[in-house]
Amino acid sequence: MSSAVTRTTFVGSQGDELAARLDMPADGSPLAYALFAHCFTCGKDIKAASRISAGLTERGFAVLRFDFTGLGSSEGEFENTNFSSNVGDLVAAANMMAERFDKPAVLIGHSLGGAAVLAATAQLPDVRATVTIGAPSDPGHVLHLLDDADLERIEADGRAEVRLAGRPFAVQKQFLTDVCGQNLPALIEGLARPVLVMHSPVDNTVGINNAGAIYQAARHPKSFVSLDGADHMLSKPADSDFASEIIAAWASRYIG
Repeated sequence: MSSAVTRTTFVGSQGDELAARLDMPADGSPLAYALFAHCFTCGKDIKAASRISAGLTERGFAVLRFDFTGLGSSEGEFENTNFSSNVGDLVAAANMMAERFDKPAVLIGHSLGGAAVLAATAQLPDVRATVTIGAPSDPGHVLHLLDDADLERIEADGRAEVRLAGRPFAVQKQFLTDVCGQNLPALIEGLARPVLVMHSPVDNTVGINNAGAIYQAARHPKSFVSLDGADHMLSKPADSDFASEIIAAWASRYIG
């Protein structure tokens, strides 16, 4: 099944224009709408996001993905963002979908995006199911990407240029304060929505113990699927394809 693509923009949590794309099944009659959140410092067009979205579209879902504030084709400054603003961007995206297309029934997030969709679900009562892929159970986990010298400079000066995923980014002290001030397990426990936790046991970026913590905090119905042999970025196409197949089958139980 081929798909149709709609490119659009919407106003994010900090007032910036954010770039988004909606992949729609060719027949124009999706089973449901899904909203996908990309990983930390990534973008909507990374391979894992693209392949998972394509796989879901092939199985009848419409999928919207966007670049968080200050990333990809979106406006704004990354250094002014934090975990809370990412959650706000997701809520803004869901509200835009409700106005222009339909309310998202499924939220899907990769890595820190997985933690963000869990937090956003708490603010979106119409979301019926939430999926995490390689997500940390504590947003503060991203600080391990910074070395001690980076953290010391940020604490001392309030801001520092650092390298993340091989690229330069400015990080402010408010980012550290925000990610360390989250209580994600409490939010997860209060969701009372189906949660699917997907994680690789050999993930060297976000350890499998994070999946256990998310699963433990979630209420039933909850599910866990092992992405056996996959790396954190799901760089092998077969791993992304497997993820989309499982997500489509699992979510179908909750969207009708």
